Amino acid sequence: MKGGVEMEDERIVELFLSRDEVAIARTSEKYGGRLRALAQHIVGDRMVAAECENDTYLAAWNAIPPHEPRGYLYAFLARITRHFALNCCRDQKRLKRQAHIAQLSAEMEACIPAPDDTACQLDARELVRVLNDFLATLDEEKRNIFVRRYWYLDNVAQIAARYGISESKVKTTLHRTRNALRDYLKKEGILL
Repeated sequence: MKGGVEMEDERIVELFLSRDEVAIARTSEKYGGRLRALAQHIVGDRMVAAECENDTYLAAWNAIPPHEPRGYLYAFLARITRHFALNCCRDQKRLKRQAHIAQLSAEMEACIPAPDDTACQLDARELVRVLNDFLATLDEEKRNIFVRRYWYLDNVAQIAARYGISESKVKTTLHRTRNALRDYLKKEGILL
């Protein structure tokens, strides 16, 4: 953009809503690097990450409208990018990464109800609300560690290096946070 001024999310969403293709260019300028980095962290391949980023723009084009992510555009895009990246891992049978994802899934199974378990089904929006409420109860360090592990799929060593703490502290924090999440979900009436 001229003068290096980034367009506000609200304006970018307006461009999407008016079906102006400039929306994609502005989105790429503002968030392209972050989206590509997120995908590359998951898939481990620059070319595949670039494909995930491009697929995100098309998916956003098709999803806006009806969605209007004015106040959370990056989160909206990151969720789409993460979805594409995880699908690429499955589709390309990246065994090492798949094992990592399976390990993360197993860690969370004890906390979050399985979506195919009819006794545990609940509205996805309600689960998101409860998870966000839970994350808001955590101090910044615990929340960051939890999000780096289960959203960005960082391994324990990466988290420890990022925050300058021991791997043992990361493991302990994750274990205690998963237990606290399980207790929080029970308190909210979500069956496990």
